[in-house]
Parts: sequence; C-alpha cells; structure tokens
Amino acid sequence: MKQTPFYEKHRALGGKLVDFAGYAMPVQYQSMVAEHLAVREAAGLFDVSHMGEFLVTGTQQVEFLDYATINDIRGMVPGQAQYSAMCLENGGIVDDLLIYKFQDKFMLVVNASNIEKDWNHLSKLAEAFEVTLENQSDQFALLALQGPLSRDILQKLSDLDLDEIPFYHFAEGNIADQPMVIARTGYTGELGFELYHDPALSSMLWEALMEAGGDLGLKPAGLGARDSLRLEMKYCLYGNDIDESTTPLEARLGWITKMDKPDFHGKAVLEAQQMAGLKRALIAFELTERGIPRHGYTIYVGDEMVGQVTSGGHSPVLEKGIGMGYVNYPYQKTGTEIQIDIRGRKIPAKIVKPPLVKNTSIAS
Repeated sequence: MKQTPFYEKHRALGGKLVDFAGYAMPVQYQSMVAEHLAVREAAGLFDVSHMGEFLVTGTQQVEFLDYATINDIRGMVPGQAQYSAMCLENGGIVDDLLIYKFQDKFMLVVNASNIEKDWNHLSKLAEAFEVTLENQSDQFALLALQGPLSRDILQKLSDLDLDEIPFYHFAEGNIADQPMVIARTGYTGELGFELYHDPALSSMLWEALMEAGGDLGLKPAGLGARDSLRLEMKYCLYGNDIDESTTPLEARLGWITKMDKPDFHGKAVLEAQQMAGLKRALIAFELTERGIPRHGYTIYVGDEMVGQVTSGGHSPVLEKGIGMGYVNYPYQKTGTEIQIDIRGRKIPAKIVKPPLVKNTSIAS
C-alpha cells in the first residue's frame, strides 16, 4: 500500500489502518462515533492526501472543461471552487470532482480510486483542444479541517481573514507561516477548510493544527467518521452511490447538470433520458425500527422489490439506521414507506428529504 505524508502520524496515534484506493489510511483512531461527534460539535482533522490533483492550462482550458464536465465552468471566477462530474458518452458518471479556478489555470481534484481512469478519460478528450494536462497528485498533500470551530482553530495560524473566504471559494495564503491553498470546502456538511500543501510541510502542519485546536476539542478523524458524516448529508460516494452505470439525473445531481449548455460529453443521452422520463432515483431514508442498512441490501414496498441500498450505516447524531439507495418510480417520493431487507427481515423505513441532519455549521 502507498503511504501518505501523514502515515507515521496515523501509526503513532494508534490509527486502525486499512487499504483504501491503494493507500494505507486510518479508518478510525479510538472511536468512530467520538470522531464523528467531534466534527459535528467542535472539529476533526482528516488526512485526504490520497485524492488526485490535475492541473489544466492552455488557451482553450475553459472550452475544454466546459465540454468535459457537466457544470457551468464558464461562470466561475478566480478564487471559486465548484462541484461537478464527468460523464461517458452514454451518460454514465466517470467521476465526481471539485474544480478550482486560479487566475491562469484550473485544478481538478478527483477521487483516489479513479486517478488513472480520470487521467485517461481527460487525456483523450483533450486531444481536440489546445490544453495541457499535468497530473500533480504526488506534489500535493491535503488535510481537511472540519467542524463548527474549524475557522477559530485555523485563524490562530493564518495570515488571512478567514471570514473573507465564502463557501466554495479559496485563497492562497500562509498557515503556520507556510504557503498553501486554503479552500472552504469539505465532505462533512460542516464549516470547514481543505489545505492543499507541499508534502514536505505535512508533519509541521499536522502538529500545528492539533496544538491550535487542543483546547477547542479538535480530534484526528478517520475514514469511518468521514463516511458516516457524508451519509448524514446524502453526499454521494463514488463506487457506491454513483458510478458508470448511473447518470447524474438518476443520482439527483441535476443541480450540477447544466442541460442548457450548448454541449458536454454525454449530453445527448441525458437529454433523451430526460425526455423519456426517469425510471429510478437516488433517495435517502431512515429506519423506523432498530437495524443497520448496508450496501447491497434490497428495498421493498410491500412484497414488491423496488430498489437497492447503495450506502448505509448508523447515524451517531440521529441514533438510528440511515442510508441511500436507488428506487424505482413512483416510489421515490419523500414520505414513502419502504422496507429494507436486513438478513431476511424486512425492517420498516421512510424516505426523507436530505440532509438527514439539519442545522449544521456549513453556512456559518
């Protein structure tokens, strides 16, 4: 397994290391639930250095990304970040990603498990444009500081006024007197920042953040808490909730799918799907009795099998089983009563409107 620059930190803290996208990553340290609640109530620190970073430059960088991705790249201004996705010709999702617009370039942040696939996909599309792609995944390390107190912690170390960085924007500045990209983004549903930096700075940065947050309840957090936090918000996980067999319209990512653009890769198939009407949709649900839903479990309405769970687990905040899954029309509506087949027992559940956990600090 590959190691991130924080590998020795994880070991020293007793992190339970697992293979995640080819990297040795901590699934938890002492308690996944404690780490989850720390992020909801104070702050947590995540190593996400396994993510991939591609740089896009050239005279047709805007035209290229406008075609390669489904969101409105032309409307972005320098210092802005955007959530988007890339599609195959048949409308299936290649990957979801973050796009950062700098003055003279774009940076794409892609899922670790898809780095090679995404690189090949983009390289093929780039042949028709005057652009240069650079895979700089090994030149970046990445920490995510997330939680309602994350700004207070980070401000102790920053030369920038962090209140001036709006949600889904970023700035270039110093943290602990070292240069890095400070992005107000994250995957938890809380106020937070992602810090893109030179791997040589990683050890220093981790120690500085943990010291700054020591009196505010900051805890190191692993993949387990990252997964349960995103599940409470109904954030998609590639490989579970979205993949090449799902379209953005089925995944209810229509809000980032700009069908009014002149063209993008896969648009024709999505237009046809839109006109014909969707057959299924990605929903969020809560169990109304005790149980833990898991990926692959079957969803029923009465005796009719209507879908399948794509992600599931226990919500530490709601203290109940929650999940996501695709269900057939017309059973996708909020309030629909469903059942989840958990090891031969049909456990009652209800489709709910996301996010499942309300009133978080994300807009603070």
